[in-house]
Amino acid sequence: MRSPPERRDLWTALLFIAPATAVVVIVNTLTALSDNPDVATWEPWVWEISSALSIFAAMLIPWLATAAALPDEVVAEGWRPKARFFLIHLIALLAFSAVHVAGFVALRTAAYAVMGPGPYEFGDRFIYELRKDLISYATYVAAFWLIAFLRRRRDEPVRPVSFDIRDGGRILRVPVGGIVAVSSAGNYVEFWLADGRRPLMRATLAAIEVELGGFGFVRAHRSWLVNAGAVTGLRPDGSGDWTVELGAVEAPLSRRYPQALERLKG
Repeated sequence: MRSPPERRDLWTALLFIAPATAVVVIVNTLTALSDNPDVATWEPWVWEISSALSIFAAMLIPWLATAAALPDEVVAEGWRPKARFFLIHLIALLAFSAVHVAGFVALRTAAYAVMGPGPYEFGDRFIYELRKDLISYATYVAAFWLIAFLRRRRDEPVRPVSFDIRDGGRILRVPVGGIVAVSSAGNYVEFWLADGRRPLMRATLAAIEVELGGFGFVRAHRSWLVNAGAVTGLRPDGSGDWTVELGAVEAPLSRRYPQALERLKG
């Protein structure tokens, strides 16, 4: 689904593109000076810096085009989304290259007028520049799309982790946070849910402890696991035993599990 372009995506991309462009400017300038010893020292610097400044001025075009034409349209059914995608990016590419070329020609013309060696001559090189701009444009579109994708993934609400309880022939998929405790019941375990349900599942408490131990469940008794995040109170029963209050549910906490007591108190 298309959404308005996010300005923060543009600034995020520039944080990476700007230093990379600076490196390219320096490398290309030094290479040009080495390969063309007869040119004035300032000329390659003007060529590269004017090109970089014009690229930054044209950066809005691929940014807007990325939001207007998403890669999903290429694999969508029918020819219309595909045609729309390629048409938008074709027009954007031509506009991007035109702004880039017009910008650096204007800057170089002004620089040559100030330095005085003669007028700057661009000649008939637009197609040559367009081929180079195609690579730059595709790189920027990919960068904007990747940044937007990562931002959306980061901003998506985290879905609660769920756990499947096989209650007879049914499978109950419940959020882990909705399980307040699990108790042993012979060859079964009983899940005490926050909504009051108490489904049974054929399993051992040890096996369930392995699955839920990483989600804050603590062995409080040889027959009980409790959700540390659901504890509403602890009540001493004497002789070192405690009762764990989990809302409407109460579970025993044996003195044989001192580490559980410390964890639940913390």
